[in-house]
Amino acid sequence: MPRRTLALATLALALLCTAAKAEDPPAEKGDAAPADGTGQPAEKPVERAPLDERSQEDAKALEQRLPQAEQQQLTAGSEPFLALWQPANVGTPNGVVILIPGDGETADWPRAIAPLRTKLPDVGWHTLSLTLPDPAGDEPPPRPADTPPPAASEGGTPAEPPKSESADPANPPPPPEQASTAEPSTDPAPPQPTAEERRKTQTERISARIQAAIGFARQQQATTIVLLGHGSGAWWAARFLTDTPSSGVENLVMVAAEVPAGYEPPLEELAPRLPQAVGDLYYQQAPTAAASALKRLQASKRVKHLDYVQVPLADWSASQDAKQEQLVRRVRGWLDSHLKGAAPKRPASSGATAPTPPAAPATPSI
Repeated sequence: MPRRTLALATLALALLCTAAKAEDPPAEKGDAAPADGTGQPAEKPVERAPLDERSQEDAKALEQRLPQAEQQQLTAGSEPFLALWQPANVGTPNGVVILIPGDGETADWPRAIAPLRTKLPDVGWHTLSLTLPDPAGDEPPPRPADTPPPAASEGGTPAEPPKSESADPANPPPPPEQASTAEPSTDPAPPQPTAEERRKTQTERISARIQAAIGFARQQQATTIVLLGHGSGAWWAARFLTDTPSSGVENLVMVAAEVPAGYEPPLEELAPRLPQAVGDLYYQQAPTAAASALKRLQASKRVKHLDYVQVPLADWSASQDAKQEQLVRRVRGWLDSHLKGAAPKRPASSGATAPTPPAAPATPSI
């Protein structure tokens, strides 16, 4: 009898152990241990695209404000950009003036670009105003990665990790750093471009946009193409003509020219050496601008650049409308009088007259 009782007790104990193991299914081989110790697999941060450049945001604002007929989406390489097109208001256009704004300026910058692009068509010129990329060094930072927070419970507080019913107080679970099987990435961060590399990339981007604008102008059957740069846009135009001698552009107009920060050479070493006809418009009341203009003029004389013409602009008026009207008149005057590859023109409405030849010397009486 005792042996039979012992056998039954042993059998009952074995059945109980088998039932207990059946309640806890084994973990599958493909399951990875939770990486954050909360009982849930760690989620990867959500990667977000970098912010748009400020110039792109400005271009989007222009697209919403200006008529669709003025907007041209050009492509420089694989990079689209906005250009503003205004056809000439005459039957026989003189050509195309490509307007290149300065740093921080838009394709419709009100102080200089907008009046030129809207008023030159009245005197026979198509205009094409470009959008340039942000200055080198002003790239927007990438958006921070978003890590999803823990799911909230019905009460509004983050849900706590579930507690295991079979947890053994004598054998606590390993800490999160030990439980995680995901190893941190050992890939090095991509190297940041140097200042020189950023300047080189900027030069290539702007040159590609000017080249795309010239291609568009040629599609309009333009007989004459003029590059007109304002501020640092004048330096970019001169730099493009220096680097692209076969561009086919024979005329350059610079308005309030300046060198973009961090770039070289200075304009007195760049513009006077160009084979193109150059109109150099500057504000003579500004001491720094006048001194820089004098250096450019002296450099043009040293290389005997006969088609380098400086035109002073007066900054005496407090009226912005008067300044814009003066700028348009001066640019128009240079285009009418000094354009290379075309006969000088004197519009009848300007009131300009040919200089009176000196009188012949009187014959001395005998």
